[in-house]
This record gives sequence, structure tokens and C-alpha cells, in this order.
Amino acid sequence: MPVTDFKTIRRDLHKIPELGFQEYKTQKYLMDYISSLPSHRYEMKAWNTGLFVKVKGTNPSRIIGYRADIDGLPISEETGLEFHSDHGGRMHACGHDFHMSIALGILTNFIEQPIEDDLLFIFQPAEEGPGGAKPMLESDEMKEWMPDAVFALHIAPEYEVGTVAIKEGLLFANTSELFIKFKGKGGHAAYPHQTKDMIVAASYFVTQLQSIVSRNVDPLDSAVITIGKMESGTVQNIIAETATLEGTIRTLSPQSMESVKSRLEALINGMIISYDCDIEVDYGSMYQQVYNDPEWTKDFISFVEKSEDRHLVICKEAMTGEDFGYMLEKIPGFMFWLGVDSPYGLHHSKLNPQEEAIDFAIALITEYFETLK
Repeated sequence: MPVTDFKTIRRDLHKIPELGFQEYKTQKYLMDYISSLPSHRYEMKAWNTGLFVKVKGTNPSRIIGYRADIDGLPISEETGLEFHSDHGGRMHACGHDFHMSIALGILTNFIEQPIEDDLLFIFQPAEEGPGGAKPMLESDEMKEWMPDAVFALHIAPEYEVGTVAIKEGLLFANTSELFIKFKGKGGHAAYPHQTKDMIVAASYFVTQLQSIVSRNVDPLDSAVITIGKMESGTVQNIIAETATLEGTIRTLSPQSMESVKSRLEALINGMIISYDCDIEVDYGSMYQQVYNDPEWTKDFISFVEKSEDRHLVICKEAMTGEDFGYMLEKIPGFMFWLGVDSPYGLHHSKLNPQEEAIDFAIALITEYFETLK
């Protein structure tokens, strides 16, 4: 039988974070573990760097899906943990090592004690980008094993271990990456009139972006535009010919996303004229909002409320992005926040979730699935 200390499994996975569609070691680790379980109880299929694992029910009439994302982030870890990342510049800074370990624990429980329905465990690559949920959803493998309902969780550093936070309807925002390239004319710093300075153009554009949310989005709606990276220039006495901006757009409605993009492109057209330059915009990966099915969510809330040792929070929607939204757009289900009590937040180099949350979550989902009739 396999190791059943899922904290140890989490630490193993924490050491080998890999970027989207590069999760080769991670996929092998998952396959090796699952292959050590009784093979007559499941079917396993690889998809790209991810996995589908269907656990056979005793008298199935439907398929219940559970998704765990498996990729890491391009972040240099600063936790000081003994089991820190072995991959320089890579870290499980969004808790996907937790997500995988929890999924393996639930899977193991139902191989040992199956329920009536089939269960489909979806180990999804590339959640952090460029997005694995949509192509996985459209794959032949998932079409063959399409779930009738699908569920997932995401760790939440701000909540204590033992806390489940959820709400009906919109949970996570619509999101879009944002890449903007400026092209002007470089030259000597002493002759600015002979150049088209893209540092000036890009800097002005960043300040102009702030007016989109404040003056073009309904105050009763919400939107965020963040520029997280700006690159330009080579040395102090050369006027920059090019500049690049990288950021993100997040909105609480698809309509606001379209409105923001429309206004952004209008500003770009004005900048092209004002600064006599070329500007290209690329929206990169765009993620569907995470919208929790009301009926399934009510059922789960009722289940959690019946337990004295589980704390339920009806939370507000967040500007977090999650490509699980593509699955919830086609399949009813929900995602919830799992409290892990870390002083450092998601995508932080010092994120250190409390491992007690792993066993808590395994028991929570196992017991919930056992109630499904």
C-alpha cells in the first residue's frame, strides 16, 4: 500500500514545482503514487502533463468530478523550510501542492471504500497560465468521462485551519492578462527632439489607465487594472526606443471586462497619435469567472453547518482569477476557500500554509461525497 501520510506527499510535491505544461516530474509522481493503489478500482489516463483518474463506483448512475491544479509559479522561495523547492526560481506559492495532496487523499479513501457513483479526479496542469482547464474540458478523455457535477477548493491564507469559506453565485472574477508593447525611436539623451521616447509614453499611459476604472466602470460593479511589470531602456544616456508593460484586468462581470478593454483600446489609439508611436496589445490568457451553482452550494453549506468542528464563512466575491470557471460554466458544482492560516498571502515567496489543513480537507470532502445520493 502507498504512503498515507499526505503531509509527506505534500512536502515531496513542494520540492518539485513546475510551470504550466512543464509538470513532467509532478505528473510522474502522481502516476507512481496512484499506480501503487489497487488497479482494479480505477482507470487512469494521461492528458498532456495532467491526469484523469476515474474511481469505479459500486453501482454508478453518474460521475462526480473533483479537480486539483498541479503547476507552480516562477517565484524564488524564501520560506526557509527544510523541504523548500529544489527548482530554482520556481515555487508552489499558490498551494497547488496542498491541492494535489488533498485530492490524492480523497482518491485513496474511495479506492479503499468506494461509493455508488463513479468519481473522476482531474489533475489539471497550467492553472497559473496559459490555462489548462479549457483545453482539458474539451479533450476526448474528458468528453468520455464528463462529470455530472464537479468540485474544487483553493487554499486561503487569511482563514484559520478548520474554516470553509464559500458563497452562492460569483466567487472569483473574470480575468485577462495584459501585454502592451510600445515602439518609438531611440537616440542620444542630448537630442530628445530627434527621438520618440517610449519611457515617457509608457509612463503616461500607466497613469491614464487609472481613469478607466474610476470613470468608466459602474461604481456598483468592480474592476481592477494592475500593471505589475514595466521594462524599457538600456543605459542612462540613451532615450528608449521600446517599452513593454505587463499586467492584469479583473472584473466582476463579463460586460465590465468588455467595457474595460474597449476603453483601454481607445486610450491606446489616442497614445499612438499623441506620441507618434506604434502600440500593440495582447490579452494573453483570459479566464472565465468562477460561478458556484446555487443548489449544489446550498447543499454543501448545509453539510458543513451540521458539523461542530468546522467553521463556515459566507464570504464575499474576490478578484482572484481561476480557470476552474471554465468547468463550472459547463458543469454544475462549486469551489470553496480552505483556511490554511499563513501570515503571507497567495503568490508570496514566504507562503507557508499550515499542514493540518490537509487532513481536515480530505475528511471534509470524503464525508461530503459519502452523503451524495
